[in-house]
Amino acid sequence: MMRQAHKRSKLRTRAVVAAAALLLGGGGTAIVADYASAGASRDAADRDGGRSSGSAGTRAAGTATTISCPDVGDRLRDVPAPARTEVSKGLSRLDAQVAEAYGRMTESEPEAVLGDLQRERTETIGRISDSLRAAGAAAPADTAGTSPNELTGLSGCRTSKVSTAAADDSSRTLSSRLGGGGMPGGPSRADFADIRNAPAAKGTPATARGGSSGTFTTVCGRNENGHFNPDNVIVTPGVRNGAHHMHDYVGNKSTDAFSTDASLAAAGTTCTNGDKSTHYWPVLRVLDGKAAPDARAPGGGHDGNMGTILRPASVSLQFRGSPVTKVTAMPRFLRIITGDAKALTNGTANANASWSCVGFENRQLKDKYPVCPNGAGVVRTFAFQNCWDGRSTDSANHRTHVAFARADGSCPRGFRAIPQLVQRITYDVPAGVPFAVDSFPEQLHKPVTDHGDFINVMPDALMARAANCINTGRTC
Repeated sequence: MMRQAHKRSKLRTRAVVAAAALLLGGGGTAIVADYASAGASRDAADRDGGRSSGSAGTRAAGTATTISCPDVGDRLRDVPAPARTEVSKGLSRLDAQVAEAYGRMTESEPEAVLGDLQRERTETIGRISDSLRAAGAAAPADTAGTSPNELTGLSGCRTSKVSTAAADDSSRTLSSRLGGGGMPGGPSRADFADIRNAPAAKGTPATARGGSSGTFTTVCGRNENGHFNPDNVIVTPGVRNGAHHMHDYVGNKSTDAFSTDASLAAAGTTCTNGDKSTHYWPVLRVLDGKAAPDARAPGGGHDGNMGTILRPASVSLQFRGSPVTKVTAMPRFLRIITGDAKALTNGTANANASWSCVGFENRQLKDKYPVCPNGAGVVRTFAFQNCWDGRSTDSANHRTHVAFARADGSCPRGFRAIPQLVQRITYDVPAGVPFAVDSFPEQLHKPVTDHGDFINVMPDALMARAANCINTGRTC
């Protein structure tokens, strides 16, 4: 078993290093263009009798292949405290197994890779199920959940074809830097669009009598202190490199995989008002052909994330009200994730990416990176869930304890309005240079996978002040 794991690691490393060499070798863009050209894909197809699948590392013209697996974590509804550590480790192992399988597809037949992956997932999911049963987890009370006995049915995976067709003509300058289809592992030319061609965003409901129109802004800097790691304390606590991509942090200075409520409350903060909350999101990188310091590190090149990390030009963290009711103060240590890091393979049910350009924010892109005119900065906006169940600071799948308001601004039944966090991050991206958000390897750096994370560690008095500002219509 150990020898096999070591062999898989070598295969994965070779695949990542090969991709890195294509990107980082002198004049990286031209090399990528040659590698991903339609002609090269046709030659490969001719050699295997037209059976080329366009797997990771090779592409049929206009397509790439990625691996899609059921998201075990999203199916969980009840994780008792004694099982949380083992479940977190298991979920991280499942992500690592998919990443390794994605790397092995460069050297093996997809059917063989999927067979090995299913055996690995069956064993890991079995351990997760055993830990849940041992801790007394029962079948879920609602049909949306999955019981421990049913989890083993989630071990099978499939390959999915992803379009890498050319972007529209308005993106031609940037597209030319990406060659015929993009760098191995993404992004592709199809992932970029001129923001001027995006449809205008729909308006929000007007604030009615009884609504809350104020705002509260907390200023926490733009990660001047260089707080980065590839951990994910919400989804995989206690696991190093649980995200398999690098996160940018502002606010709480201590956040990593092993943070607890107590350690977060005791830590320092970059926020000017004493707010110790944790805000984090995947880094944005420019694909400029330069070797980054983490080119061989976990969360960086080791996991297929390459290029120079961009520091945000600005970070705005604002809490807003509800158009139909007053807001309830958030409970301390409330955890919220918005968006889905696996939206390419999971589907877009939980996706909440929003890309735009400074001066064009009445237009938003959900599944494209923006091509910004006249040197305008790139904008990422994360509008978080604004309704809370009134009981839990987290849930097993990290989603069901919060919800988005309906189109009319009201919360679903059983939920109450809370201040809505909106994270707005801008970047000065060099003109004509491709960029991409960090992602799990099999997600191909698609813009739809963008996501933001938040843990409320405001002192209760500060959160009460924020809610009061919002409810009384003030700007604070």
